[in-house]
Amino acid sequence: QVQLVESGGGLVQPGGSLRLSCAASGRGLIIYTMGWHRQAPGKQRELVASITRGGSTNYADSAKGRFTISEDNVKDTVYLQMNNLKAEDTAVYYCYADLAVLVRRDYWGQGTQVTVSS
Repeated sequence: QVQLVESGGGLVQPGGSLRLSCAASGRGLIIYTMGWHRQAPGKQRELVASITRGGSTNYADSAKGRFTISEDNVKDTVYLQMNNLKAEDTAVYYCYADLAVLVRRDYWGQGTQVTVSS
């Protein structure tokens, strides 16, 4: 059984920082890509950042220069360092993984709330 367990969300003031973590667990995982989406109230879910197993990264324009995605391949964990947070970053952040156990497909975490407010 595949699980994605997220941590690190919370309340932060504008200009502050947060670090999200997402650990994938399960037997026989083959991970291709991991990353983060977010969904703000009344808006569609959108990609924030992703990273391939080989280390290639992709960022939404809104995240470039402020967010950094990284991975620990030994721990099957992806991190999202978010700096200079803005009110518009407030959303539920969902970890996802493109991986294969018997069949390759996307898996999603349960989501973690990030609130940027003074």
